[in-house]
Amino acid sequence: MPMQPIKLFNTLTRTKEDFTPMIPGKVGIYTCGPTVYHDVHIGNLRTFLFEDFLKRMFELNGYEVNHVMNITDVGHLVGDGDVGEDKVAKTAKENGQTAWDVAEHYTKLFLKDVNDLAIEPPTTLCKATDHIKEQIALIQELEAKGFTYKTKDGIYYDTKKFEKYGALGGQKAEDKRGGARVDLGEKHSHTDFALWKFSTKGEKRQMEWESPWGKGFPGWHIECSAMAMKYLGPTFDIHAGGMDLAPVHHENEIAQAEAATDKPFVHYWLHGEFLLLDEKKMSKSVKNIFTLNDLVVNCAEPLAYRLFAMSAHYRSKLNFTYEALRASSNALRGLRATLREWDAPADHGCEEFEKRFIERLNDDLDMPGALAVMWEMVRDEKQPSAAKAKSILMMDRVFGLSLAKFIGAKIEVPETIQVLVDEREKARTNKDWIRSDELRLEIELAGFEIEDTATGPKLRSDH
Repeated sequence: MPMQPIKLFNTLTRTKEDFTPMIPGKVGIYTCGPTVYHDVHIGNLRTFLFEDFLKRMFELNGYEVNHVMNITDVGHLVGDGDVGEDKVAKTAKENGQTAWDVAEHYTKLFLKDVNDLAIEPPTTLCKATDHIKEQIALIQELEAKGFTYKTKDGIYYDTKKFEKYGALGGQKAEDKRGGARVDLGEKHSHTDFALWKFSTKGEKRQMEWESPWGKGFPGWHIECSAMAMKYLGPTFDIHAGGMDLAPVHHENEIAQAEAATDKPFVHYWLHGEFLLLDEKKMSKSVKNIFTLNDLVVNCAEPLAYRLFAMSAHYRSKLNFTYEALRASSNALRGLRATLREWDAPADHGCEEFEKRFIERLNDDLDMPGALAVMWEMVRDEKQPSAAKAKSILMMDRVFGLSLAKFIGAKIEVPETIQVLVDEREKARTNKDWIRSDELRLEIELAGFEIEDTATGPKLRSDH
């Protein structure tokens, strides 16, 4: 299949641009991973799904993808003004655990969630605590070039020294305060941020390191600049993350990296919009969150949420409701049932549908458009099922719904379930609707759906 042009909306230029890789046929992508002090919620997971669709889109287009993701296990403070406790340390204190145990526990939960959602693992998964040396070296480089100053609580980046500060968020540094009165303390400007925080005298910190400036720990922003450049070089293709990271965290990454290297840091910045709950941003701070496990407890498998996430463009807000999730779950079950009726994949697919599918994907990752093409193809009775099976396997390389195992796979009905089906048919014949409904529920609890047709009952199963 010939490669088609790819267009991406670049937050930095606020335009949709043709994608041109630094190295033909290869793409380097850095994505911001979780701060491991709490379960990730489904709003966070929407961002990780968007990044997975992006990565799979490039792979489908024949690119070799070098994907780097960080784990923030130190340095992210509770307050936004470089004050307060480290989030991981705070959770450790509250739970009577070590900070290291907290970080390991929530990292494992995060990796389980992304695996359950069929999110492909990054090429490199890097922890902030494993890269203290690189972060210190980057701070030293910034210090040597005059971009830092020292206060009683740490080493800070002087944003007034970086002329382009504010370009990503579309604001000048002096405008970013928004008119509010800010207690700067020893900071020169409200936009300045901590590169290294000193340990407080008498404080027993579990995560602290020796540095040229004294014992302490890195600020939140420095880790991403240091690790991205270590694994992808001083300049790379794409940096992606949630919309909320653009105006501060990603702005600060640019300031750190470009001040140190005198080179462009990232060519294309991509940001995913928020998942809403009752039209409000889902956030731990306001405690209006659901985890993936919450969805599973409410009888929706992880892949149903993956399908739900495709229903809106990554740059559009998406409102979550259980009703919408159930609709995605039903759609997924219906698709699987349809695939069971198809013939094995042919040598050639539905080329026109495949072309349109790629066009939608390559137009700024239009997942709703790509999904619509797939549904149109599934319902097109003029297309041979074997050709459709070939094409849907190609499409599922991006969708990630594990559809291959359902194509032409007949349901194996255990004898115990068949006995229930037969007994239910007798109850229906005798118009014993109460008993019929009881048996239907028993069949469904065993993992099968029953559909009454003119030729008799038909069973569906996701197994």
